[in-house]
Parts: sequence; structure tokens; C-alpha cells
Amino acid sequence: MSTGVFASGFGQVGDGRSFSFHIEHQLLMVEVYRPRLAALVPLAEDVVATGSRTLIDIDLTDERSLSAAVRDTVASVQPVPRKQRQI
Repeated sequence: MSTGVFASGFGQVGDGRSFSFHIEHQLLMVEVYRPRLAALVPLAEDVVATGSRTLIDIDLTDERSLSAAVRDTVASVQPVPRKQRQI
């Protein structure tokens, strides 16, 4: 995890799927990927759920604050509709 105005990172959700996050246009953006990725770098069609939240009340320089915001955002992701997935 890197902190600051260009914060980003990755991790795993409880069921083993991986996710990544980054800051984009004053939002914390999270993408959850399908299980068992074939490549090291996920592609757009590997995204199965997304979530975002505003940066209000997040201290981007504090790893604990950022981790808590990422955790909460991961918990509230919404599935990407199949028609929007690029398969």
C-alpha cells in the first residue's frame, strides 16, 4: 500500500479474490477481480465488482485511515453487470 494523494494498493477479500484500489478524481476507487486470474496483471474483463467513496474524512497520509476506508469500500462493492464486462 502506498499512501498520499496518489495512494494505491492491492489485497485479497475473504473468499480469496484479489482487489486493487487507487485515487481517481477525488474518489477512492476499488476493483475486485474474478477468482483464479490467469495473468499477473488483471485485465478490464477480469473486474467483477467495483466500489468507490469520496475522500472526505480519509487521511491519505495515515495508513490506518486509508486501510479502514479501503476495507469499508471493499465491503460495499457492487457487481459489474455482465453486459458491461468486456469478455
